[in-house]
Amino acid sequence: MFAGLPELGIANGDDLKETLTNCTEPLKAIDQFQMENGILLPTLQSALPFLDLHGTPRLEFHQSVFDELREKLMEQVAVIAEGKEDDRYGKLEELLEKSFPLVKMPSIQPVVMQVLKHLPKVPEKKLKMVMGDKELYKVCAVEVKRQIWQDNQALFGDEVSPLLKQYIVEKEAALFSSDLSILHNFFSPTPKTRRQGEVVLKLTQMIGKNVKLYDMVLQFLRTLFLRTRNVHYCTLRAELLMSLHDLDISEICSVDPCHKFTWCLDACIREKFVDGKRARELQGFLDGVKKGQEQVLGDLSMILCDPFACNTLVLSIIRNIQELLSQDALPRDSPDLLLLLRMLSLGQGAWDMIDSQVFKEPRLDLEVVTRFLPAMMSVVVDDHTFTVEQKLPSEEKSSVTYPSALPDAFTRYLQDNRVACEMGLYYVLHIAKLRNKNALQRLLPALVETYNDMAFGDIFLHLLTGHLTLLSDEFGSEEFCTVVFDSFLLTSFSSKENVHRHILRLLLHLHHKVLPSCLETLMQTLEPPKQCSEPLKELHSQLTEKLEAQKKSPAPADEPSSLDLGLHPVTVPTTTSAPSTPL
Repeated sequence: MFAGLPELGIANGDDLKETLTNCTEPLKAIDQFQMENGILLPTLQSALPFLDLHGTPRLEFHQSVFDELREKLMEQVAVIAEGKEDDRYGKLEELLEKSFPLVKMPSIQPVVMQVLKHLPKVPEKKLKMVMGDKELYKVCAVEVKRQIWQDNQALFGDEVSPLLKQYIVEKEAALFSSDLSILHNFFSPTPKTRRQGEVVLKLTQMIGKNVKLYDMVLQFLRTLFLRTRNVHYCTLRAELLMSLHDLDISEICSVDPCHKFTWCLDACIREKFVDGKRARELQGFLDGVKKGQEQVLGDLSMILCDPFACNTLVLSIIRNIQELLSQDALPRDSPDLLLLLRMLSLGQGAWDMIDSQVFKEPRLDLEVVTRFLPAMMSVVVDDHTFTVEQKLPSEEKSSVTYPSALPDAFTRYLQDNRVACEMGLYYVLHIAKLRNKNALQRLLPALVETYNDMAFGDIFLHLLTGHLTLLSDEFGSEEFCTVVFDSFLLTSFSSKENVHRHILRLLLHLHHKVLPSCLETLMQTLEPPKQCSEPLKELHSQLTEKLEAQKKSPAPADEPSSLDLGLHPVTVPTTTSAPSTPL
């Protein structure tokens, strides 16, 4: 408790013990010790007996004076550090030398830590002493830890690693959220709201203005992305940069070559649309990558691989295709569409680029533009033709049935090309948003075989289950249930636990709408295997309990469609025209 006092020539408890052990008159020895070590102010001597008369212990008096002086000293340290004097840091170093021997003394430790915090460069010897002592390291300010971390990557990694794990857990929890709604899904929070997350704020604070620490975090994110292929690390890379941008940390933003690109893309993500002006800005950044600086493409591709960026790009592509259809124009004739495809392709190729260290834009397969997109547009035309046909007077109707087959180019590219597959999946979501049951029944079976099983990824299934709430009444039809479950979701649930969980999420929300005979079969099929995760068991138990409760209570009256969305006062437009707002 009194460690360090003898080094400064100040008597401590051991000295008092020795004095009392060797003296003949203890009371005089105590008076002498108090005189030598008390507050040496002549004006105070007469006041002390007065406090004695009031029963105030000397300890209490000295402690209150000590606390007051400590606060004043700490305030003065901050004032000196923020001042303009040339020798301000020299004064703080001098104070550090005098106070550091008492760093283990709880009452003095805050002063020492305050001095360390305000020194832009703590002496190496002192840093090593703090780093070598777990207790000191734990209580020192983040400003001091930054100076330790910048030369100790392993130690910094140990501090950052739990935060990165927490971030991934939070993202995955959002994808398996029990709330199913088209209006409140994984992509609903604005970029600024996402940047207020605990992990992003903590990392931003840990980095401060330290470029070296920022580079270390980026390297951790690249390494983890390579190791796991988890695209949420790409989201964090963009969020971290924009969080520093929000705080106007120019020391970092000015040296990150991706800053302006990310800033522009962030505005697009906020609007969920890439307009022509911003598209040209983004193109300018991509075209401006100079020879010898190609490595920046690796970071740009990571930023474009962020699911929020990808979501915005594909929504913009779908909107662009709608405009082309209304103008009777071809995809190859739209520069905006080609640029969006270029960025989508760069983002989809992020892992390959960072893994191979070949920093070159992936060449977009032109047949995606000349074959796949026209095939996708022909599906739209088929649907439109059938809709118009149904509206004709009965004598003018032909015996056209809704087409069931899909163009070969469409299904082939869904399986062979990831850019085409991404667009195909979002087109299915677009169809579901329009509540187009016929088109959805035509398209869903084709998703059983997609590039790298993208149709069974968590992000797509999260969005699809939310969109299917719009068609809740259709689950009363055996044909619709067969397409959604037997022809698509159930084809892979036994080998992919995430699919199993998403099916249960959907049933938890829509079980009262599903045809009873289908529901009974589904419950038998979806019985969790012995070797499965706790979340899967929990979901199945929740669904079983809901069904038991439903059996005991009378069947509820049909609910309005707004409740199918997980909302109350909001009504959803039922128009079948193309929506002006993104998915």
